[in-house]
Amino acid sequence: MFVKVAETRSFTEAGRLLGVSSSAVGKSIARMEERLAVRLFHRSTRSITLTAEGTLFLERCRRILSELEAAEAELSQASGNPRGKLRISFPQLTSLFMPIIDDFMRLYPEVELDIDMSERMVDVIEEGFDAVIRTGDQHDSRLVARRLGSYGQVLVAAPDYLARRGTPRHPRELIDHICLLHRFPVSGKFEVWPFRREADEPEALLPERFASNATEVVSYLAQKGKGIAFLPTFIIREALDEGELLTVLDDFLDKTVTFWMLWPASRYTSPKLRVFIDHMSKHFAAQ
Repeated sequence: MFVKVAETRSFTEAGRLLGVSSSAVGKSIARMEERLAVRLFHRSTRSITLTAEGTLFLERCRRILSELEAAEAELSQASGNPRGKLRISFPQLTSLFMPIIDDFMRLYPEVELDIDMSERMVDVIEEGFDAVIRTGDQHDSRLVARRLGSYGQVLVAAPDYLARRGTPRHPRELIDHICLLHRFPVSGKFEVWPFRREADEPEALLPERFASNATEVVSYLAQKGKGIAFLPTFIIREALDEGELLTVLDDFLDKTVTFWMLWPASRYTSPKLRVFIDHMSKHFAAQ
């Protein structure tokens, strides 16, 4: 109960997850603090935060729960299939991830998935996630990282758009085109179109005619002939194969995106998490 309150920062949410009332949670935490003769949480009308003592206690409690999970897993090995709840976070890329998740649910019906699909940078340990999938370089020493795979990123437009507006031959010509931009939801910044440039060459100007924090929205508009977009190939593979989108300015781009699976280094890798990691790795390796 203490761990759930620490992870959710809420007596009410911890009670909901545990199937008890918030008052029961509050009373239990108060009894624990009285028994330990230490305050574990700072409480206010707006928030609940860990004290320094509570932070130390949380790490030890997580290790204890991890060992308990490991013991239960060992006892259940003989009965076969992985089971239990997995809390996973990954980017809002439905077309990439949901077919893999659908296949995983078919193969492992006793594993309960709690999915957080968003672009925010979750704190894996503090928010109690079993694993997350992220892109880019990873440097968190608290986490184990496993590379899933890499995809190219390209500039694309529909044939009818290029027929109407012409095909750009150099990045500086984009100033006369409609650029469909992706905006990162957390920072609010536009995703950079990474053109190779000479040392003294200025950065290409991109007209801000349209922007969205959802990559699949940008992809949809590109396929409808609304402009030029910078997209990962896994989103538009079918459209490229069928000629619904064409690449432009290939000679000026050399960009890939790499996906990583990360999970807490201090946590026992349970059978349910192990099969999920292996399933994701197998899928990405086959791409």
